[in-house]
Order: sequence, then C-alpha cells, then structure tokens
Amino acid sequence: MPFPDIDPVIFQIGPFALRWYALAYIAGLLLGWRYVVLLATRTTIWPKQAPASEVQIDDLLLWVTLGVVLGGRLGYVSFYNTAYYAANPSDIIAVWQGGMSFHGGLLGVIVTVILYARRHAIALFSLGDMIAAAVPIGLFFGRLANFINSELWGRTTNVAWGVIFPNGGPLPRHPSQLYEAALEGLFLFALLSFMVWRKQALARPGLVTGVFLSGYGLARILVELVREPDAHLGFVSFGLTMGQILSLPMLLVGLGFIFFALKNPVAK
Repeated sequence: MPFPDIDPVIFQIGPFALRWYALAYIAGLLLGWRYVVLLATRTTIWPKQAPASEVQIDDLLLWVTLGVVLGGRLGYVSFYNTAYYAANPSDIIAVWQGGMSFHGGLLGVIVTVILYARRHAIALFSLGDMIAAAVPIGLFFGRLANFINSELWGRTTNVAWGVIFPNGGPLPRHPSQLYEAALEGLFLFALLSFMVWRKQALARPGLVTGVFLSGYGLARILVELVREPDAHLGFVSFGLTMGQILSLPMLLVGLGFIFFALKNPVAK
C-alpha cells in the first residue's frame, strides 16, 4: 500500500505552522479533560461521590499538561538519546524538532497527579483512576499523528496491508502506529469505559489504573515485536527494544494494582 498523501502541516502562516502532531496533543488533552469532568459529574458510577469536583478537574488540566510535555521530553532525552543531549544540552528545549517519550510523559503525569492530590487532599487512587480512564484518548490521537508524520513505523513485511513509508525505504512495513492506535487507544478506552460505566470499577480504587498500566504495557510489548527499533539504539539487551524494557515494569505494576484492588473490599 502506498503511503497516503497527507501533509504533516495543516496550515502555515509565515513562521507559524500548525501540525497534525501538535493538534493531536491538543485534542487528546482537551477531550481527555472533558471526559474526566464527565466522570466527576456522574454520581451513579461512584460509591459515594467523585473524589474531585469539576472545578478541581479544570485546575488539574494545567498540571497534567505540564507533566505530559516536560515528562515526555525529559523521558526521551533520558531513555532514548542520552549521549546526544549530553553533548548538545541546548537542544533539550528544542521540542519543535521532535522527540517525546510516552513513558516519560506518564511519569510526569504521575508526579503531577500525586502533588495535586496531596495539595488538595484528594483520594489519590480514585483520582488516578479518573485520569487513567481518559489517557487512551490521547494515545489514539498521538499514534495517528505518528502515522501521518511517517515516524515510528514497523519492520518490513509482506502482509497485504503493509505500507511503503516515504522515509522507510522501498519495502512495505507494518503500520505499527495504527496497531498501537487500535490497541492502546480504541481497545483500551473501550475496555476501561465498560469497567467504569457497566461494572462499577471506580468502587475499587486503583483497579482502573491497574488495568490501564498492564493493558498498555502488554500492548506495547506485543507491538514492539513488529515495530522497527530506534536506529541509534537497536535492540538494547536480550533481544528487547527500549519500548519493551520500559513497558515491562508497567505491566508488572499494573498487575500489582489489580491484585490489591480486588483484594480490598468494595468501597461503599
């Protein structure tokens, strides 16, 4: 399949250019924020009441945005290109040149949510469940933007849906970005939504967070089997990619959250 003719730049006025990648971040944050507000205002899905008010969720948006951007950038610098940025520290702030890490962004969000919950005396695990339920929205749009940018593509393949990426050589490759959009985005969002709206999962603090962490970790580990490793890293150790190494702790921690959430009595 030929790569679709989609310009990564939506429009440009002078030096200002709006890119699909930036729009994906904006859409993910705004739609995720509105979904968390929806969760906070639906009393039927909580055993008593939501852990945070709509006003508090509005305030949290800025904290989460900073966590995503700062954590994502520092994560990329630390996990994927340490040597380069050690030699060129001024490029660390050049986010417009690309280079963001989901795992770094996740750590940034975790830190900001912990700080916000402590500052406002909000139940941490319940607040984390609300955020975790919305994260797949951003993942879906982010992976679509990766596809449009012709980046993070998969390994060469002979499957019928293989794509010839403009910067990926003459052979078709797995559209691994679309695999991740489907698994980490659509499927995980549908699963968490089913748990929240039909199975009263928010009555077990930490359960939704655990399913998200383990679900993302497992999906990422599997997709990395057909995703091309970063050229400057290759296979890091034991035939594993950096993405798999970073996702394995997520899977294990997520399973731990699920175990303890199911072990504790249902909140009433």
